[in-house]
Formats: sequence, C-alpha cells, structure tokens
Amino acid sequence: MDKMKIIVVEDNPVYNTFICKLLANNGFKTEQIYHLSSARKVLINADNDDIILADLRLPDGESIELLKWMRVNDKRQAFIIMTDYAEVHTAVESMKLGSIDYIPKQLVEDKLVPLLHSIIKEREQKRQRQVPIFIRQGEAYRNIKKRVHLVAPTRMSVLILGENGTGKEHIAQDIHTQSCFSDKPFVAVDCGSLAPTLAPSAFFGHVKGAFTGADCNRTGYFQEAEGGTLFLDEVGNLTIEMQQMLLRAIQERRYRPVGAKGDKTANVRIVAATNENLHNAVKEKRFRQDLLHRLQEYVITIPPLRDCQEDIMPLADFFREIANDELGRNVRGFDASARKALLTHTWSGNVRELKQKIFTAVLHTESDTITDTDLELSYESASSSTVSFALRTAEEEKERIIRALKQANGNKILAARLLAISRSTLYAKIEEYGIKVEKTFK
Repeated sequence: MDKMKIIVVEDNPVYNTFICKLLANNGFKTEQIYHLSSARKVLINADNDDIILADLRLPDGESIELLKWMRVNDKRQAFIIMTDYAEVHTAVESMKLGSIDYIPKQLVEDKLVPLLHSIIKEREQKRQRQVPIFIRQGEAYRNIKKRVHLVAPTRMSVLILGENGTGKEHIAQDIHTQSCFSDKPFVAVDCGSLAPTLAPSAFFGHVKGAFTGADCNRTGYFQEAEGGTLFLDEVGNLTIEMQQMLLRAIQERRYRPVGAKGDKTANVRIVAATNENLHNAVKEKRFRQDLLHRLQEYVITIPPLRDCQEDIMPLADFFREIANDELGRNVRGFDASARKALLTHTWSGNVRELKQKIFTAVLHTESDTITDTDLELSYESASSSTVSFALRTAEEEKERIIRALKQANGNKILAARLLAISRSTLYAKIEEYGIKVEKTFK
C-alpha cells in the first residue's frame, strides 16, 4: 500500500473528509476530489494500483460516466460506487462496465475497508501467479498435465496428494487457469496456520458484534473466492469441528457467517491438497470420511522429485536463470561434479529444496560455473530407499535402466548409483535387455 492511494470522489466535503479519515485510520493514503471534471484530470496520471471510490451522483453528472470515460481511455483502476440511492439498474450497468462493487452509504463504514483488503489480496495473488513457470516434460508430469486438462473444465472437487515441496499449489493454480472461471478469484488457504477458534470466521466471515473484537463485518474465504476456486492447502490439519462446517458448505453449497441470521450461497470450486494419508487419518478418527469423499471426487498424485529424475537438470537450469536475474549474477551452468551431485541427491524437500540449493549456489560461486561445493548438499546414501531410480518390478526394469542411462549421459557408474544397484548388476541387466549404450545416450 506504499504507492497506492484511494481517490475519493464525493461532493460533500464533510462526508468526503469522514471517508478519508476512516481510510487513513486503516493505513490507506487518500486523495479528495469533489467533481467529475477534477477526477478526470487526476486520473490521467493516476497509478494503476489506485482505487476510485465515487459517489453515484455528483454536481456535474453521475460517476458511472466517469467509469465509462476511464474504460474508453484504457484506465483500468478498480472502481467502487457508493450511493444513497437503491438503483439496481445502475448497479448492474456499473458492474458490466467493470466496477468492483456497489456500496450503500449506510454500509460504507462496515463494508469498505474489508472490500479494499480483498481487492489488494487478489492483486497480490495475481502477481504471484505471474512469476515464470517451468513446464516439466518428464513422463510423470505429462500424465499429470493430462489429468489437469481433463478435470479443469468440470466443477468436480479435486484432491492433490504429494510430499511437501512438490508443487501442489502450482497444480491447483493450473486447474483454475484452465477452468471456465479462470477470470474469477483463486484463493489459497493454509489450513495449518489457522487457529481453531478463528477458523470459522476466516472461512465464512463474521458480522459486526459477533464476538469480542468483531468491530466490523469480515469477508471470509468463501466470499473472497466467489465464482472461482478455493484452494485448501494441507486440509488434513483442520479440526473435526471445522471439517463438519466445511462439509456442510460443500454439500449444501451454503454457509452462514459467524453471528449472521441468514445463509449465503457457496459458489466456489474446491481444490484441496495434503501431504498425509487421509485414509489413515480417517481410521484414526482425525478426519471425517464423508468430507474425504467430497474432496476426492478426482485425485491427482504428484510424485516426489526423486521419482522424476529426468526433470532435475532442466529444473536446475530454470532456477539458475531466475537466480541470475534476482541476484544480479551471470552463472552459465554446472560442472560435472555439480551435475553428479544433483542427480544422486535424494531431494527430501523436493522442488522447493532444489530451488533453494540452486539460489545458494548461484550466490556462492566465484566463477561462471557451479560446482558441487557451491551447492552445499548433504550427501545421502545412494542405497536409501528414497533414491529415485531404484528398481521396483520386473516390467519397469528396462524402462528405468534406459532412463537412468539417459540421465547419466551413458555413464554406467553414475547410472548404477541412480538405480541403487552395483555396476555388475547393471552390466548384467544391460546385456539381458539388449540395451545399446554407445551413441543413444549422448
């Protein structure tokens, strides 16, 4: 909110000052305008993040004319109309032109600040989604992309399974982006960070006076995600009580803000994610089975990085380029020792750990090439059960050997380490399956 300001267009000086004081008390910068003509002049140089709060009726016209002028002149600032007049047709027209909301003046004190925070939060989420995205090409991720493409256009609830750091939120955003409501909000909730006593208010909102400290109305996650996607990260951390409330909202598509007398419609698509086995949680009575059935209408499982080793070096190069940009460096690649270290590390922290290690290496290296020392990896035993290419079933052996040899560029010693088998075993398997190594894996 450092640069952003709220431009208040209101001809009544007393009410204009009242609004600006209300906003200032909540940390917002403001600018007071009293006429449409003055507003047009100010908006010529206004920042794109500024928000316009305008009275419907002004001495030189209606503010909806200002909104039309803005859109014609490609001014895309958020626009909120406030009025004493309950003119539904004007509200509908303003929404079609792109106004964010329509607030009766008698509700401004309660609704305005929560609405502004909601607008700012949605902007930040959009900015975060605009960071560079690496499209993984490994076989496992090609299958995931197919599943995302199939389920995204539907309204089915999706449960994303995977270890910490595998990119569950990225998949959730991908589902939202490919859906028919991608222009609506994507709201991510970290269920593990919610205090049990505050969770109902966080999800469903509350009305002023609902409990001690509720000095204004609050918009909950369901209303923030209206028409779009509500992403419940680490959903297994919710209390049984909150699970029951969530089940009702999903099942009946209705919810009630804390302290309210009536229900609201829950028009959201639910995408949930977890790193734990929810079936075990059900057996241990920590998770409701009926809620699990609702959440897992469609399941996408993200494999750990150790099972997608063909993605490691492309991801490492991707993160190296980002690190160069952010850290002002010019690191061009990895030497043989770094490559070997990256390929044989077990990556318990998955893609998140890989990114952190690459950023550290880019910062540390004193040349234009990263070495194994720069990576600061803690070397883990290649015989660990978590190593990616360990052979599992007879039908997978040939495919995994070929993948390991490709990843090792034909180096049989390194390929054996990736497979967690001895060199003699690898040689025997190569001969058994008639695998040609010489030129295929350059």
